[in-house]
Amino acid sequence: MKKAVLLFVFLCFLACKNNQKKPLETAQDLTKSEYQYAKGFSVTYTENFKVLTISNPWPKAEKVYKYALVQKNMLSKITLNKDEFDGIITIPIEKIVVTSTTHIPALELLNVEQTLVGFPGTDYISSEKTRYRIDSGLIRELGKNEGINTEVLLELKPDVVIGFGIDGNNRTFETIKKSGIPVIFNGDWVEASPLAKAEWIKFFGVLFNKEKEADSIFNTIEKDYLEAKKLAKNAKTKPSILSGAMHNDVWFLPNGNSTEAQLLKDANTNYLWSDSEGTGSLSLNFETVFSKAKDADIWLSPSNYIHREALKNANSHHAMFKAFQNKNIYSTINTKGKSGGILYFELGTTRPDLVLKDLIKICHPELLKNHDLYFFKPLD
Repeated sequence: MKKAVLLFVFLCFLACKNNQKKPLETAQDLTKSEYQYAKGFSVTYTENFKVLTISNPWPKAEKVYKYALVQKNMLSKITLNKDEFDGIITIPIEKIVVTSTTHIPALELLNVEQTLVGFPGTDYISSEKTRYRIDSGLIRELGKNEGINTEVLLELKPDVVIGFGIDGNNRTFETIKKSGIPVIFNGDWVEASPLAKAEWIKFFGVLFNKEKEADSIFNTIEKDYLEAKKLAKNAKTKPSILSGAMHNDVWFLPNGNSTEAQLLKDANTNYLWSDSEGTGSLSLNFETVFSKAKDADIWLSPSNYIHREALKNANSHHAMFKAFQNKNIYSTINTKGKSGGILYFELGTTRPDLVLKDLIKICHPELLKNHDLYFFKPLD
């Protein structure tokens, strides 16, 4: 009888030992997100965690970045090979640092702005909601993006830093990563269309376990954008458009494949450089611009000049254009937040539907009689 009891106890011990939870290894991919417009990031959902892949953080990027996003309750239950990832991040994010004003609207739309603990250049933030948190001391100033105050940042202990770069050579970000804080490069600005840039709200949705909310917000933006684009096709005229202004005898204006040019196309306008190739800016001399655009109907975004007189004083040639003489110039530069941050540079990427409606209102006012200009204002 005693032997039987001992045998039973031994078998129970073995059963309990075998049933103990072993660390879960990297699981097989189950689903991969499909985005209609954005090309620079993707998300793969495995059984135990998410894999966020950033494939185009800056133009001509050669490296693909991969991050493991692990739920808090799974962190102690899985084993990950750190060499496979550029960062292992616990989600949902509780404390975050972002480095571009274009990241702010996504946090607010997802109702997670309270997680923002630091930002480089807080004066550039125009949102009233986030400005209130800055003024209340809840968001720390981190200096300049090119040289973030790492001492303050490390003191804040964020779960992640959302950065951006033009070539990946940022020593500050390397210092942050070596200190154990993951840095994810956000490449929304590299995308080729307004809706592709706006779709990066889903990038933030993944970090905060708010994919459904991000999908819903983007679907509304997309719907409003496409409806405005369809409305613009009813316009009976296509006003000719000049953009940009001169600096040091060089006139900078959007290239024909840029998102700015696409917005003008979707607004059913005649952008005079729509046939140029490239996604960045054109650099032209005055004679080239004047010969083509002296009689342009509308002049948009004349750099950072705050009124017509400043535009004329900067270069008297500016006053030679018909749009200048007819006071038909519109700019986003004067729509600012309390500390001087320009609203368009912050919200315009996330809300291209509002940008498009502004352009339609300017170029075809009869189509949107009830729309008040949101970003653009006449240059007085």
